Amino acid sequence: MPEIRPLRPGDPPRLGKYALRGRLGEGGQGVVYLGESEDGERAAVKLLHVRFTEETHARSRFARELAAARRVAAFCTARVLAADLDGEAPYIASELIEGPSLREIVERDGPLAGEALERLAVGTATALTAIHHAGIAHRDFKPDNVLLATDGPRVVDFGIAKIIDESGTITTRAVGTPAYMAPEQIAGERVGFPADVFAWGSTILFTATGKAPFGSDTIVATLNRVINHEADLSGLPDGLREVVAACLRKDQRLRPTSDVLLKRLLGHPVDEAETPEASQEELAEGAKAATGDLTRPEEPAGSDPRRRRRSAVVAAIAGGIAVLGAAGVLLAVELGIAQGDRIEPTRPPVAQPSASPSPTPAPEVSTGSPLLDRIGDTGRLRVGFRKGLPGISLGENPPRGFEADVAAHLAGALGVPDGGLEFLSVGIDDRERDVERGRVDLVIANFSIDGADRRRVAFAGPYYIAHRDVLARASERIDTLKELRGKRICLSPGQTTGTMIRERGVDFVAVRALDPAQCASQVADGSADAMVGDDLLIAGFGARLRDVKVEIAGLRLTTERYGVALRSGDPVACRKINEVITSMYADGTMERLLEEHLGRVGFRFETERPRLETC
Repeated sequence: MPEIRPLRPGDPPRLGKYALRGRLGEGGQGVVYLGESEDGERAAVKLLHVRFTEETHARSRFARELAAARRVAAFCTARVLAADLDGEAPYIASELIEGPSLREIVERDGPLAGEALERLAVGTATALTAIHHAGIAHRDFKPDNVLLATDGPRVVDFGIAKIIDESGTITTRAVGTPAYMAPEQIAGERVGFPADVFAWGSTILFTATGKAPFGSDTIVATLNRVINHEADLSGLPDGLREVVAACLRKDQRLRPTSDVLLKRLLGHPVDEAETPEASQEELAEGAKAATGDLTRPEEPAGSDPRRRRRSAVVAAIAGGIAVLGAAGVLLAVELGIAQGDRIEPTRPPVAQPSASPSPTPAPEVSTGSPLLDRIGDTGRLRVGFRKGLPGISLGENPPRGFEADVAAHLAGALGVPDGGLEFLSVGIDDRERDVERGRVDLVIANFSIDGADRRRVAFAGPYYIAHRDVLARASERIDTLKELRGKRICLSPGQTTGTMIRERGVDFVAVRALDPAQCASQVADGSADAMVGDDLLIAGFGARLRDVKVEIAGLRLTTERYGVALRSGDPVACRKINEVITSMYADGTMERLLEEHLGRVGFRFETERPRLETC
């Protein structure tokens, strides 16, 4: 546990139920105090700095620290004990983490080696992967932010550097620590997950050698080495040297993802071309590998105290790697700051009266949905769509059409703020993969529930029931399947509806085209009598025709349940999406959107809410 320093003039004597006994540390965003309740419960209590209290967005950032912690719930061991984000002195109290940092242990007892080093590497990689799966970039991963508690090490301080940086307060602590910063952080380029992987490699190299990989003399010299020099990896064991070398590549595009890193450390086969994502089973395996006990002989009497201390360190590492949530870490995080690193001077917090108002209840731990938690924390939703479909999803930034508007309506109902909805184009063969691997959060792209691999994705909805059908010139008056006999039907590559019609005993003249748009043009100029496909899609192409009246025949050769694809294991989000779809049919929104985008076509579209999937 770090040194407890006396309270200063102006420090509050109490925050909520906690009497403040001293200072544990101070960082770019707040002061961390040692608090003690009347029943003897001790906590790390973080008070937001005075300069942030009047900022419009400061409190929401502070609240997001709490949400960030809970997005890594499967690996979180620190409890948030109390919080008041609305009072004059906003604070969060977390259970106190007692234990030295990895830096202190290495500097005191020397580098780690063997099984202890391997466990530490696997455990911290597991933690980093879990953090990234929550959509959080750590941005200040380093030996100071691995704390060795009695029950095992914890990766701390994730997501906080970004929050502090957004506030406009820039210090070396806020945007990264020079010896562990990635080249892109120094160059002012976009900083994300690859920077954490670089920092992980630097941290493991420090742990194995006791030396910062790019030196620790002057900041200028260190930054120059990060950009221009290669680290000396000779002190790493063979099993780690290649992995760390890949993580320390200067070009962030060439580094492995944290998922690939974890898979390699676990000895699993990896195809980086497929950008594999570590499964929950692999995360659990990584956590288990980090928490297994090591069998060690007893130290003989009179043995070297240094070795006995090392034995205790190995025991701590064997105790397990866990991820400490940002709310609690935020409180413990800056403990590293109090232990030697300099920070920019800060103004003292506002003096508080001895009687503090009762704190508001802490926010709920989670919505129970990884997707809704991520939306609440980031304010963003990524929706996969099929581009190039007039009336449905045409254009890209953003697309226009029926499905694009359905996505926008869903986003608003799910709490996505203006500007937070991002559309990403998905190929017809990539929809399941893009959801499964997290490239997109949802897919709304005429994705038939019945044709999908339900082992890879889950579905809410359907939001619309489509049918294989025919778009024809209204003058052709096609109302039944047999009336297609002898007609010129335009077929584009990949189209199977024509085969379906022939299998039902109806022969026709096939007219070939490169794509559905060309088919629509041939229907318009009379070189084809009809085109085939899912009625919603061909109606969209028909809606573009201005000089000829077209209609959907209404043959309804199949039923295609267009669903909203999402990642498996999120029934709360699935049910919420179903609620929104239900309301869109009930209040006429769905019918209005269909009429707005497809009303120019003679189309008896579905207006009754379909039977929804069970989540």
